[in-house]
Amino acid sequence: MGQGQSDAQPQRRSREQLAHELARKFQALCFTSLEQYCFNDVFQSLADHQDEVRYIKEDTLARFLELPDILAASPVVFQIVSYLGAFPFLQDAPVVMEHPRMIIALSILTERYRRVLAKGSRDRTKLLFKSLAVFDRKASEAGIDTSEKPEASTASSHVAGFAVDEAGADAEDADEDDLVLETFELLDINHAVMEGDAPAPFDALIPTDNFRKLLLLLLLVAPLEPQERLSRYTARVTGDQLESLRTRAEHVLASFVDPETSPGIKYSHFIKVIPVLCPNLFNGFNALFEHFLFSKNLDFSQHKDEKPEALPMVQPLIKDTGDILDEHTLSQISLFLPGSDLFHRVRLLYSGNQAGFSMRSFETKVFNWRAPTILLVRGTRLSRVPEGGQEAAFADSIPPNRFPPGSKSDSLTFGVFVKQPWKHTFTECFGDSDTVLFQLEPVHDVFAPSKLNQDFVAFTKTFLGFGCPPPKKTQSHRREEMHSLGAVSLLLNDSFEFGVFNHNYRSRGGAFQTSVTRRYDFQDRFQIESMEVWGCGGDAESKAQAEQWAWEEREAEARRRINLGSGDIEADRALLEMAGLVGNNRSGGSMG
Repeated sequence: MGQGQSDAQPQRRSREQLAHELARKFQALCFTSLEQYCFNDVFQSLADHQDEVRYIKEDTLARFLELPDILAASPVVFQIVSYLGAFPFLQDAPVVMEHPRMIIALSILTERYRRVLAKGSRDRTKLLFKSLAVFDRKASEAGIDTSEKPEASTASSHVAGFAVDEAGADAEDADEDDLVLETFELLDINHAVMEGDAPAPFDALIPTDNFRKLLLLLLLVAPLEPQERLSRYTARVTGDQLESLRTRAEHVLASFVDPETSPGIKYSHFIKVIPVLCPNLFNGFNALFEHFLFSKNLDFSQHKDEKPEALPMVQPLIKDTGDILDEHTLSQISLFLPGSDLFHRVRLLYSGNQAGFSMRSFETKVFNWRAPTILLVRGTRLSRVPEGGQEAAFADSIPPNRFPPGSKSDSLTFGVFVKQPWKHTFTECFGDSDTVLFQLEPVHDVFAPSKLNQDFVAFTKTFLGFGCPPPKKTQSHRREEMHSLGAVSLLLNDSFEFGVFNHNYRSRGGAFQTSVTRRYDFQDRFQIESMEVWGCGGDAESKAQAEQWAWEEREAEARRRINLGSGDIEADRALLEMAGLVGNNRSGGSMG
């Protein structure tokens, strides 16, 4: 009696069995047969073994990915990998990186999991936060504020200190991730049973120094292409290049946390910053970890008897030399603009230090470019009381300053991405919803386009403005009115000598939205030191611009050679028509 009841009970699978089953599903559905072969070959060549267990160690992973020692990012990267390898049972992290665990981590880091788990596209950022986070039990116990806004901490622990023994979940994010829930559905398991022993969440932080090291690496790998070796960029981590990389990383770090005072980054702030300021922050992981999918033992381009060819010369990310834009600054911009439009595709159109700081020089160099452009301007903050007549005249041309500075630093760098071709504005501005206003120094910030108005770009004879309304004529026609500043705007005067950035947070914004990190009013007035415009495009755009310049030069030369002023207007007009400079809707200018 009762024998049939025990036979009906299904056998419960262990977490280890479920992890192996998920790895098999990921490997079959997320990778091609060739990629599976390559991964198996690479793993076997790298793995250490103890008894029957084959696994990858931290130093092996760092050596294979060619992570530069000087960045000290290897422990942080391995922490991420060993945490993601525990997915979906994240409370088991960190795990030994065996073959199935490496498959799971690789699927998440290269975003191939989306071929199976479509619902969790947003949760990769959440997973990466948790993989970097630690329990700040000391802060929880003392109630110390660890974010920009004071928050009461209710968590407590008898363990003092900054524990880094395991990654933690943010108290504000106690609900299970959609990505995890969808994985449980895929494995056909009861997540309530499997997760019943999950630890209670403490306040979680990404330690500031750990995130700084990771930012250095992410900026370095931002331009990395599939199969491209990171060691080819060794020049970017030496000498002045290394200092530039560290500077850019500090600017980005400042948008997440105050490096001088805060111990780390909370999830509530992390999840707000990433989508707006750095949506492409982790894109470099895709190409970096795809090296596991290319085996050196499988090269279809080479016969067995042939010697391997030398690596091709590294093509520079920027062909031209500028005062503001370098390779690391380009990587910083790629955090919010597509890298495919930037790396190996930008060229210098205008430099104030080379062509002169004038609107005429700007117009000559930029207006013929028929592809997107990036304007960059760098300067030094002006004192609140104008020094000298020129500063005073600039101060008189804009509304009185009511806001404090936006930062402690006197060095400022702003920029604008403009997708439409440049032109003069009279009654309406130009630009569209793809126009982006941003700051690179000393704080990385992005002011996304808004729908409140269309005052994106104004190019007039008296100023160049972004987010500023076009000027209005006075009835007396003697001079134009004082320049109007938009709620979030950048204005440069007609001589490109001074500029002002205005951020009225209490307003609803204007053509551009207010900052998601600096939730206060500020205004930065500065003296311009460098100004550049870079064209985003390939050889076709460059050829079209060169042809336009050549045509204009021929037109100008033809005008110079014609001897006008004889007094016979009809004869002069005949000469102009013969030269092709009038007629066919060409006025030829005034001949009176």
